[in-house]
Amino acid sequence: MKAYQLRKTGKPGILKIEEITEPQVKEGEVKVKIETIGINYAEILSRKGQYSWAPPKPYVMGMECYGEVVEVGKNSSKYKVGDKVIVGQQYGSYAEYTCAPEHLCFPAFSDFTPEENAAYLVNFMTAWVGLKKLCRVESGERILIQAAAGGVGTAAVQIGSALGCEVYGTASKDEKLDLVKRLGGKPVNYRETDFYQEIMNDGGGVDCVLETVGGDVYKKSLKLLNPFGRLVVIGFASMNLKWWNPFSWVKTYLDAPKVNMMKMAIDSKGVYASHIGYLTANEDLTADIWEELFAFTEKHNLKPVVGEVFDFSELPKAHSFMESRDSVGKLIIKL
Repeated sequence: MKAYQLRKTGKPGILKIEEITEPQVKEGEVKVKIETIGINYAEILSRKGQYSWAPPKPYVMGMECYGEVVEVGKNSSKYKVGDKVIVGQQYGSYAEYTCAPEHLCFPAFSDFTPEENAAYLVNFMTAWVGLKKLCRVESGERILIQAAAGGVGTAAVQIGSALGCEVYGTASKDEKLDLVKRLGGKPVNYRETDFYQEIMNDGGGVDCVLETVGGDVYKKSLKLLNPFGRLVVIGFASMNLKWWNPFSWVKTYLDAPKVNMMKMAIDSKGVYASHIGYLTANEDLTADIWEELFAFTEKHNLKPVVGEVFDFSELPKAHSFMESRDSVGKLIIKL
């Protein structure tokens, strides 16, 4: 089968299609013929060698996909051949076929396109865990979503709006700002204004922040929190670590989100952090999160925002486009 294996770290051009042996389904697994793949920023970091959850090289990259079940392993009873599923796993999706643990395969949405199904799982689950499971967001609260026009951001704006919150979303270009508004948020142009000052002038601080950037953005976001406010760190997009450059180590450390417990006690604020990949080892917890999120998505008719769609042969181009920060919504690969 055709697949992209990560053999060394570097720029997008290192990603090459290879012919490798199809994976063999094991006990408790499901084999899926992949139709569409969702691209995640974590995979950009993996390609650069900056992602701690990445497995040892070489490995087939890709954390999520959508496709059809073609084989079911022993002691796997949840799915049958022909079922359409969404898959979320540590690696294995940049390929024509993948084998995944049954508990990391989820029933596809019948009213979603193949592209929307591939765009859903990682982004919506990340946003849901951050907003509901950690921050316990409630109706009427004011929340801020950083990088609101991206995959996680667009999911979070929709979830926050459906929860009855006043949602602010930072973005830069007109297209992204318009998207935030269409999804139910109040767009804030962080390039033209100080997002801290603009939000403070529009009613004061916020009760929850979904933070993905780090550095000064994290510090200002923390400062924005009202008493009893909560901030959850789900990413660190400002990181620019280069192993060969010790100066970048220092900057990365200084920009990384940190907390001052005494200051937090004085202000009565809370800081959380989440990485859903590590949660998936717990089958019961993963199932509970999915059931809550699935029901909420169906109730409020939520759908992921699909941005550019690339051919499988253009996967390196998709990586470059995501790194350019010009992308909107979720980038999809179609086989």
